[in-house]
Amino acid sequence: MTESKQNSKDTLHTVATGKKNPDDVESGEAKDLDTSDSLPEKTESYWMKQKDRDDGGVVSYSEFDDSRLLVPSSLELGPGVVDKYVISKQIVRMQEPRTLTGDDLDERRIIYPDSPNRDLVNRFRSLRTKLLERSGGNNFTMVVSGASESAGSSFVALNLAAAFAFDEAKTALIIDCNLHDPALHSTLDIVPESGLTDFLEDPDYDIGRILYPTGIPRLRLIPAGRRRETPAEFFTSFRMKQFLQAVRRRYPDRFIILDTAPISDSPDARILTELCDFALLVVPHGKITPGKVEELAMSFNPEKFAGAVING
Repeated sequence: MTESKQNSKDTLHTVATGKKNPDDVESGEAKDLDTSDSLPEKTESYWMKQKDRDDGGVVSYSEFDDSRLLVPSSLELGPGVVDKYVISKQIVRMQEPRTLTGDDLDERRIIYPDSPNRDLVNRFRSLRTKLLERSGGNNFTMVVSGASESAGSSFVALNLAAAFAFDEAKTALIIDCNLHDPALHSTLDIVPESGLTDFLEDPDYDIGRILYPTGIPRLRLIPAGRRRETPAEFFTSFRMKQFLQAVRRRYPDRFIILDTAPISDSPDARILTELCDFALLVVPHGKITPGKVEELAMSFNPEKFAGAVING
C-alpha cells in the first residue's frame, strides 16, 4: 500500500515559515527573465541545432525525452543571458504520452488548476508563494521529509511539485529519494525500468533513461530505482552532488523536489539538505508533541530549514 493510500484524509493545515526574514527578498511570483541580451551562438540549445535535420523540422530524439533540451542558466553565464524564448520552446516540447484526467488526479489526491477542492489547491499555492518569497523568485532544490513514517511527506512533495507545474512558464521535477520505501511511481501508475540508484551507480548512464512523464503537464518524475540497503552511500557520493547541480543549473525554469525517508528514521534528509537549497518538514496533525517537532526541526541545517507543514 502506498503512502498516498494510507493518508487518504490528508489536508494541509498550517505553514510555519523558517527563521529567515521574508522582507529580505522580493515577494510574489518568480520574476520574468531578462531577454535584453541575445543568447550567444556557442550556447545554442540542442533543439535549435537539430531542428532542421529531419523532415518537417522534427527533432530526432524520443518525443518523451526532455533530457537533451538543455539551456545554460544565469548561474553559469551571468544575469540576463538566458533567452526566454528558448525556455518557452523547451517547455512546449515536453510532450506527455498520457494525460491524467481530473478524476484520475482526484483519486490520487493530486491538485490541478480546475480541482473542485479549492481549499487544498489554495493552500499549496500559498505554500508555493512563501517558498518563492524565500528564494527571491529563483528556482531551487528542496528536501521534503516527514516527522514520522505516516506524516504524508510524499503527498505534500507531489502536490507541491504539481503546484509549481501550474505555471506554464515553469516546470517541476520530483525525485523519489526514499530508497527504503519508494511510493511515487505507484501513486502515478508508472512502472519504471530504472531510476536514481541506477544512474548514480553507472557514470555512463543517460539521465534521459530515468526521467519519466507523469501525466501532469510540465511535471517529471525520477523514481528511486532498485532498492538499496545503504542509501546514504549514494547520497554522500560526489556523483549525487554533481547530479543535483547539473539538473538545477541546466533547467533554469525548473523547481526540484526531493521526497525522502522520514527524518525520524533515517539520516537521508539531513544528508540531502546539505546538497539542496531548502528543507521542509511534514508533521502529522496531533500525532507528535511540539517538543518532538522542535527536536526534529533542529536536525536540519538552520540556514536551509524553510519551515514545517502540519498535515492531517
